[in-house]
Amino acid sequence: MPAYFLGIDVSTTASKVLVIDMAGAVVASHSEPHTLATPHPLWSEQDPREWWAASCTSLRAVLRDVDVDDIAAIGLTGQMHGLTLLDANNEVVRPAILWNDQRTGAQCAAMTAQVGAQWLYAHIGSLMLPGFTAPKIAWVREHEPDAFARTAHILLPKDYVRFRLTGAYVTDVSDGSGMALMDVRRRAWSDALLAALDIPRALLPELCEGPEVCAHISAAGAEATGLRVGTPVVGGAGDQPATAIGSGILQRGQTSMTVGTSGVVFTANDEYQPEPDGRLHTFCHAVPGQWFHMGVMLSAAGGMRWLQDALVPGSSYDELSALAGAVPRGADGVLFAPYLTGERHPHPDPLARGAFVGLTLRSGMGQLVRAVMEGVAFGLRDNLELLRSLGIEPATAAVSGGASKSPVWRQILTDIAGIPLYTVNSSEGAALGAAILAAVGAGAWPDVPSACNAFIRQVDISTPDPAAVADYARLYPAYRALYPALRASFAALAEFEG
Repeated sequence: MPAYFLGIDVSTTASKVLVIDMAGAVVASHSEPHTLATPHPLWSEQDPREWWAASCTSLRAVLRDVDVDDIAAIGLTGQMHGLTLLDANNEVVRPAILWNDQRTGAQCAAMTAQVGAQWLYAHIGSLMLPGFTAPKIAWVREHEPDAFARTAHILLPKDYVRFRLTGAYVTDVSDGSGMALMDVRRRAWSDALLAALDIPRALLPELCEGPEVCAHISAAGAEATGLRVGTPVVGGAGDQPATAIGSGILQRGQTSMTVGTSGVVFTANDEYQPEPDGRLHTFCHAVPGQWFHMGVMLSAAGGMRWLQDALVPGSSYDELSALAGAVPRGADGVLFAPYLTGERHPHPDPLARGAFVGLTLRSGMGQLVRAVMEGVAFGLRDNLELLRSLGIEPATAAVSGGASKSPVWRQILTDIAGIPLYTVNSSEGAALGAAILAAVGAGAWPDVPSACNAFIRQVDISTPDPAAVADYARLYPAYRALYPALRASFAALAEFEG
């Protein structure tokens, strides 16, 4: 058997290609950046052709270090929900509308009213939210009817790259769940929902499981990338379930916290158990026969990047972390509402905004930085509390993303969560998860748990400080009160902005 497995991650920021060997060690990696367009407030778009160009560059870069004949299989992962439209000639119809785009509030409300809220979130495992694919389809149909009329195929970001590699219109069930058009319990497209929303089934890709071989590299894909014709390609996963696989989060109660641009609390479940009020996503896991719960903050470490860019562009993240470490818990009475790009969980509100509350003449940059760190951690705790309401009590959690690299922020996260947090022996995240799925699809491992047991182990562990846990328990209710107190102001500001 060839020795290597390849993962492609089509994220918001870059197309990354990772190659691992039979021991899970990284033997080659390359990342090529993407640009992001925000043509109007609340909008977020990218050109799918840029994903493909960046993926081709990254693939050719790693193949300078790896013999193409040693690639046994390929897995794909990437940003979820992004609406990617192709015409009958497979040309891109319009820029892709991304996961963090917030323009579709009216379409979400109309779709929910059309089928009924209770039926809907019991069916799709979530409320209908602006980031999802289905309301974006409705938005294009309403606001760009010519573009919709030209549409012959609807894909997700990683699946556009798969199409260019293989010619196949396929998505996996974990990524497909985020389109809000599946019967998530059945792991299949929902004929009833498609009919109610008047979305033709013929526009949608085929569904497959994460480690299932669903396509092979075509002659055109091989010519563009240097890959071998016929190389198997597995279903892969959305970025969050792929990251979970890369952290070994496979069974009920196993939990991870990802603090990247967005913030995610993720836990696996061996049954379909949606949150009764739809305040979490409950989607198909990339592990066959498993589901997952996911609480999402739309801005997490992205809040720290905003603070740096807006106020201290010459400072490094290490310098900002040191400033926060010199400030006591509670940031001298300053709280931060971390809703810089709207919010998803537990407050599904595209009009939500960021806010500092409690500023005084003593408030300096250290207080602001620490308040941002604590506000993001409190937002993640909101989602942990939703898991606990389902009877899922995480004993520990894997932590990853930019915040995990800061000892100060990592300690704040574990103190506010109230449980130990650990890192794993790889920081490759979603790309590693995609490569693991490829290894299983190639037959190198009998199933995903076997592969993860071989590749993944815990390393650094952060333990809660009991005094800090008590302090943050007293402060948490004040944080919880911020959104209800500010919600009407957020809406009024959005109305003023138009």
